[in-house]
Amino acid sequence: MKFDKSLSFARDLDRQDPLRSFRSRFYFPLLGKKKALYFCGNSLGLEPKNTLGILKEELEDWSKLGVEAHFHARRPWMHYHKFSKNALARLTGAKPSEVVAMNQLTVNLHLMMTSFYRPDSQRFRIIVEAGAFSSDQYAFESQIRLHHLEPENALVEIYPRSGEQTLRMEDILTAIRQHGEHLSLVIFPGVQYYSGQRFNIGAIAEAAHAVGAYAGFDLAHAVGNVPLTLHKDNADFAVWCSYKYLNAGPGAVAGAFVHERHAHRQDLQRLAGWWGYEEKDRFLMRKGFRPATGVDGWQLSNFPVFSGAPLMASLKHFDEAGMPALRRKSVRLTGYLEFLLKEINKQHDYFSIITPADPDERGCQLSLLMKRNGKKIFDRMTKGGVIADWREPDVIRLSPVPLYNSFEDIFRLAAIMAEVSADS
Repeated sequence: MKFDKSLSFARDLDRQDPLRSFRSRFYFPLLGKKKALYFCGNSLGLEPKNTLGILKEELEDWSKLGVEAHFHARRPWMHYHKFSKNALARLTGAKPSEVVAMNQLTVNLHLMMTSFYRPDSQRFRIIVEAGAFSSDQYAFESQIRLHHLEPENALVEIYPRSGEQTLRMEDILTAIRQHGEHLSLVIFPGVQYYSGQRFNIGAIAEAAHAVGAYAGFDLAHAVGNVPLTLHKDNADFAVWCSYKYLNAGPGAVAGAFVHERHAHRQDLQRLAGWWGYEEKDRFLMRKGFRPATGVDGWQLSNFPVFSGAPLMASLKHFDEAGMPALRRKSVRLTGYLEFLLKEINKQHDYFSIITPADPDERGCQLSLLMKRNGKKIFDRMTKGGVIADWREPDVIRLSPVPLYNSFEDIFRLAAIMAEVSADS
């Protein structure tokens, strides 16, 4: 699409946008007395206006029914983990039996690694991207040490080539082949949090399986952002949080995927909890853990209703909009932002965009590597009414989210950035 620098062009795109009505379904924070230009959905999504209603319903059912709300609430708490399965399956390209909302992301990562990282004297290495988000790094290190190994020997980090900011798929696949005979597990993000690079889940899983290793994925920055086909891609497992693009609020219940080929495996070691026990006999309190079929067998505890209800509210919008339509708008929004940023950069070369230019290799995030005065420019953007994200040492992350950002938002963001950059 050919873009234009005028405000009228942005407003024309908004008028033509079939998803424009979703914007009014979210609360926008204020900076001072003005509604902020919000481009931080990659860190915390905005609050959907229907969130309060569903939370009130759960509180009302608690007050009126007490413990009986487990069975007689509008959404019986006993089965709450089941209510989001269909929507999560649509978002992740999975079967409902392969996905579940539970715990927090890092808890789920530890649970999955307990089952799928079983090193021995031959296979003990894990391949990851260098610079993985810190909580993932800590999980990798601690899991390795639990097996009395050292990260220096067991953890293989893949770095971009010299002078590059993102990874090449050929280098990932080469590393998997090179370490194949000693490889136990490959763990990659769906979208890298810092650079915004999107990875080919199917190709990574296929390469891992070809050498006899498992493949798992952290989808914190991918779920609700890019189309996913986890079942078709043969990922062994995946984990995600729900407070970024899924707009479920801070600390919201997270999620997990386990491919159905592992659904009946009794040989997989796991950290068991009572809610993961075979459902029909869960309350018999028998000794000896018998896991429920599928990913439900990895659950630990009964569902946290008050942190899960907001997820239900947000998923209604995803179901109504549909991921294909959201993706089409996302590609256009991000492309428009890229166009305006390049216009700003023509004269003074303030930054470089380190996120891949190919839309297939990114979601809605663009990461700007600032060449000078980065923090100063970011702080001035904030004073100008923009909520974005600063990542040390020198990156500004901007994420135009298709559910609630408009093309005019992007025009105004670019105008503010051009003004504050010129003054820095």
